[in-house]
Amino acid sequence: MIKLYKKYLIKGYFMTNRIMQKEIVSDPFTALVPNTDITDTLQEFMALQQLYDAGIKEVRTKLEILDDEFKIKHDHNPIHHMEYRLKSVNSILGKLEKRGLEVSLDSIVTNLTDIAGVRVICNYVSDVYKIADLLIKQSDIKLIAKKDYIKHPKENGYRSLHLVVEVPIFLAEKVQPTTVEIQIRTIAMDFWASLEHHLRYKADNEVPDGVRDELIECAKTISNLDYKMQGIHEELNKPKKKVI
Repeated sequence: MIKLYKKYLIKGYFMTNRIMQKEIVSDPFTALVPNTDITDTLQEFMALQQLYDAGIKEVRTKLEILDDEFKIKHDHNPIHHMEYRLKSVNSILGKLEKRGLEVSLDSIVTNLTDIAGVRVICNYVSDVYKIADLLIKQSDIKLIAKKDYIKHPKENGYRSLHLVVEVPIFLAEKVQPTTVEIQIRTIAMDFWASLEHHLRYKADNEVPDGVRDELIECAKTISNLDYKMQGIHEELNKPKKKVI
């Protein structure tokens, strides 16, 4: 059974109309409704949030099925756990403004591909690529973008496989393609990324060069451990030779 963790670190995931109206009707949200009725736009935004939430559920279900099947066939669960989140209003608007894009609901759908996010934490590096390959081979999954930060780490040492996929969401009267960002990484990669983010946040993104170099070295060390653990796993799971 895969563990699922919902990320409540950001504001903006609204469980009911009442909560939504209380949280959304704020200065950032009014940027979306300069000349229209706010009630109508609230309904549109709620529908948009529901759509992206459905996208998360669709991807989660697919991954859970793949993990269960893998366990039956290979006696191994490639997925350790999953996390998921929806971007908040503040985060969405901030990203549009930072990129100099129009602030509107249409602009959100057209330009942002990471509103819905699923993070998949795997046991081994080989699991990362196996899960990614199995997922994007499915006929109703459309791969929009792929960035391999495992083979090509970021300058700061960050490692992960990023996918942006489009999944069909079957609504009452139509099928709506919806984008979901998927980050797939190992437990070790996630450990490094989480602590690096926490340390950088504490330092207000002003990390001294010496500390930055140490973090990069830590990322390399953790990566080496990842492959060593994978090698041990493969060695222990080799087919046993029959004794004649």
